[in-house]
Amino acid sequence: MLKALFVTMLTLALVKSQDTEETITYTQCTDGYEWDPVRQQCKDIDECDIVPDACKGGMKCVNHYGGYLCLPKTAQIIVNNEQPQQETPAAEGVGAAANAAATSSTGTGGVAATGVAASGVVPGGGFVASAAAEVQTGRNNFVTRRNPADPQRIPVNPSHRIQCATGYEQSEHNVCQDIDECTAGTHNCRADQVCINLRGSFACQCPPGYQKRGEQCVDINECDASNQCAQQCYNILGSFICQCNQGYELSSDRLNCEDIDECRTSSYLCQYQCVNEPGKFSCMCPQGYQVVRGRTCQDINECETTNECREDEMCWNYHGGFRCYPRNPCQDPYVLTSENRCVCPVSNAMCRELPQSIVYKYMSIRSDRSVPSDIFQIQATTIYANTINTFRIKSGNENGEFYLRQTSPVSAMLVLVKSLSGPREYIVDLEMVTVNSIGTFRTSSVLRLTIIVGPFSF
Repeated sequence: MLKALFVTMLTLALVKSQDTEETITYTQCTDGYEWDPVRQQCKDIDECDIVPDACKGGMKCVNHYGGYLCLPKTAQIIVNNEQPQQETPAAEGVGAAANAAATSSTGTGGVAATGVAASGVVPGGGFVASAAAEVQTGRNNFVTRRNPADPQRIPVNPSHRIQCATGYEQSEHNVCQDIDECTAGTHNCRADQVCINLRGSFACQCPPGYQKRGEQCVDINECDASNQCAQQCYNILGSFICQCNQGYELSSDRLNCEDIDECRTSSYLCQYQCVNEPGKFSCMCPQGYQVVRGRTCQDINECETTNECREDEMCWNYHGGFRCYPRNPCQDPYVLTSENRCVCPVSNAMCRELPQSIVYKYMSIRSDRSVPSDIFQIQATTIYANTINTFRIKSGNENGEFYLRQTSPVSAMLVLVKSLSGPREYIVDLEMVTVNSIGTFRTSSVLRLTIIVGPFSF
């Protein structure tokens, strides 16, 4: 009723424009207001009516000049700071209370109210909101209302402060707002704690990976509390990491460990054969060899350990095995004069067409040896004056694997010119022929060289 009367009087005032104050037109309004082309002024927007779910958490929406308030459902409206009155509908809000107070007149057709305040109160004395509207009497007793969007409004008396609950402060719009103690630095959280702002208060929490013990935040030792790592667990600040033993790598879940097949990563780990094992690898060597320094194969000298040679035999070791040869290799008409040396006596007529001596030598080489390669040197043991020595391969070189190069008047070098693969045995006779300068004397001696080629290149 009072609101209708106020609107009717305001309409009459606009019609009798020749008798009222000069109207000032504004086409732009501040936030929370919109232009009313009929009234030619800014009017308040009722956010409670147009904003869906304007208030959360069971709060009720109360429209306010330039905005709206979210108040507890138990909050009441106080008019002129008198006793709490019955709550007005949210659609009318504080403006209705102001209009109700503005209709209390001192004479017929006139309005004498000059300032009305409406405020919301939380039970217990905590002030949460306030609003103000100004109503004046114009000429001819017509009412002119100036709302907060009017630039000519009279500002709120700054000395009229409101009382806010603990954790809230008065804003420039005369509204109680939450104090962010974390941003303002007014909290008392420790340096090792994190400040969390709450409505009207704050809380001190430990950062992730820490837990509160007494007044301090201590790092959780996850490796002791709940070790999920398959092998090694390392605690770090606020978390943990898993690592694997040597020979393993972390799986995609970053917790379990998978064996690394080192033999597949490289073909040069072992000289002969690589064997993968859980968390490691090992190297193997063929029969006749032993592993040294974990990866290299070295020949086993069976002649120094155990062999099956008889008493009348001599053991000769080669790469990857051994051979037994007669201790006396001499055959008739040769006789043994010293170890491995056989001489044909001059007194024996059979010796006239035979080499004077045969020396037996043994050597071993690896398979696939690079060529050309010097492998053996032959040299005269007795030197005669006025003689000439020549050297040649007498037998055992049918396929041309060797070449004999004379290096001096009394020596020559056997050269391997073709790569050999073993296991295989070659017997090569190297002959030295000696003649005097006038050609009246001729003699020869043979070095019978047994070459054993090992089965491998090591």
